[in-house]
Amino acid sequence: MSVITYRQALRDTLRAEMHRDENVLLLGEEIGVFEGSYKITEGLLKEFGERRVRDTPIAEEGFVGAAIGAAMLGLRPVVELMTINFSLIAIDQIINHAAKIYGMFGGQTSVPMVIRTPGGGGQQLGATHSQNIELFYAFIPGLKVLAPSTPAEAASMLRAAIRDDDPVLFLENLGLYNTKGEVPDDESVAEIGRAAVTREGTDITLIGYSRMAMVATQVAEKLAAEDISVEVVDLRSLRPLDRETVVASVRKTGAAVVAEDDWLTYGIGAEIAASIQEGAFDYLDAPVRRVAMAEVPMPYAKPLESAALPSVASITTAVKETLSAVGKRVG
Repeated sequence: MSVITYRQALRDTLRAEMHRDENVLLLGEEIGVFEGSYKITEGLLKEFGERRVRDTPIAEEGFVGAAIGAAMLGLRPVVELMTINFSLIAIDQIINHAAKIYGMFGGQTSVPMVIRTPGGGGQQLGATHSQNIELFYAFIPGLKVLAPSTPAEAASMLRAAIRDDDPVLFLENLGLYNTKGEVPDDESVAEIGRAAVTREGTDITLIGYSRMAMVATQVAEKLAAEDISVEVVDLRSLRPLDRETVVASVRKTGAAVVAEDDWLTYGIGAEIAASIQEGAFDYLDAPVRRVAMAEVPMPYAKPLESAALPSVASITTAVKETLSAVGKRVG
């Protein structure tokens, strides 16, 4: 067991998978000579050479399309998009080609590729570089969408994504890159489509993914000091979505709060709330609460940016208000 950063877990996994399978190659803007905007690919060009670590032009539609073609012919490309916001340039390739080729060709060819991309606010990058638009892709059958929250998840889920025969969008929140955690040395491979109960509790279920799963754990730890028992569910996968684990937790606790870094309206939390209503309605003691980003383009000014994002404080308030509504004692 090693304690490393989320960033290092990604780099180590990419390197190990490239050694394991010579068909794995990397494509993206500035991933070679510059070693990536966030240094995930540091040292890989020197080790594997230009044939397998390919710097691309600033042309997302072009190099995502090239990766799709490479995947159809038997390679396993891992594309790095500098930010999920730039995926909008390649959205036709991702949604109309990568996601649909297997079905449209009757299973004659698969598209085993991974698109790694960071997103999220909190870094003062402005409205067009701070979005959480994973909903666009989680909506699309044919894609798998993963959102790990810890270094251990980043490693095991990236292995699973690279080895999967379907196209995978792999989400990395910018706020997680420097976080640290224990990563097993056994090179375990995650099961795609399986949520995790990361903290057991009895009073209320708190559901999140990516950065919000980490914040949910912080909220649970804080409330434990006030004798409030919070069960934390980390979605980990947005498509496929593990409704069963969420519903089972809410049936146990009788109350739920969903935290997300995207906008409230039409967000991931709306789908989770609907799933709870369908699967655990008779067990609910209060309506499902959702905590999300303010419905504005992300402000640049740091105080406004911080106010726009969900936080430990805002989620703690939502949990306490939900428990108060059902008559459970809160500190």
